[in-house]
Amino acid sequence: MAWHDGTVTAPLTPPHQPNPHDPWQAPPSGSHLATAPASGSPDDPDTATELRQAAVVFALVALAGIALGLLWLWLAPRVPLVSDGSAVFLENSEGEEAIGADGTFVLLAAGFGALSAAAVFWRLRRGGVLVVAGLALGGVLGSLLAWRVGVWLGPSSDVVARAREVGEGVVFDAPLELHAVVVAVLVWPFVALGLHLLLTAAFGPREPEPEWAGVGWSSYYGGPGEDPGGPKPTAGPGAGPAPGGSGAS
Repeated sequence: MAWHDGTVTAPLTPPHQPNPHDPWQAPPSGSHLATAPASGSPDDPDTATELRQAAVVFALVALAGIALGLLWLWLAPRVPLVSDGSAVFLENSEGEEAIGADGTFVLLAAGFGALSAAAVFWRLRRGGVLVVAGLALGGVLGSLLAWRVGVWLGPSSDVVARAREVGEGVVFDAPLELHAVVVAVLVWPFVALGLHLLLTAAFGPREPEPEWAGVGWSSYYGGPGEDPGGPKPTAGPGAGPAPGGSGAS
């Protein structure tokens, strides 16, 4: 502070120093403003890791289709047929066994979809889009594999040969079939995707909220109780000496 002809002047801010009140200035280093985690960090797996996880999920879910096919073969109701020596007929023309086979497959596929979604979410809670895609594609392939396993291990698809083998008037089982193949195959992936989405929304990891309020902003923009460091007003003519001053310098 200096005296010039009775006028008190305060030192101005040096031109090389930035204005602390500039709202467009970048926050100082060490501030409390939070930033998003960088790609490749433990909280954000890189693409190579996510691809490996998706491949493992796809393979395991698809192989689970073998278990679905075996369960379907075991639990699906049989359609009884009988031959009169010249043709093959349904033993019970009003039976619903054929529809029951489709319903059994759909229920089992929905259960496998729920189990696979829960297992993937429990093991890979931070899995990204590629993992979810692996889950869905694995469900489709698993359903197709289950369908073929059930048909392959089930009763023979050559009904005429089977009728000749058992003889006239003897009841035998019809081949295991899916009548609504497209619907039955899509049940597993749709249930898996829906449940995985719900689990992620309810129990998935949350990103840290940025600290927009508190010490960071108050210290940067000059909150209450802090000296903003701006230029001091110039006293008018005739102003007295500054407190604690002893005279002109």
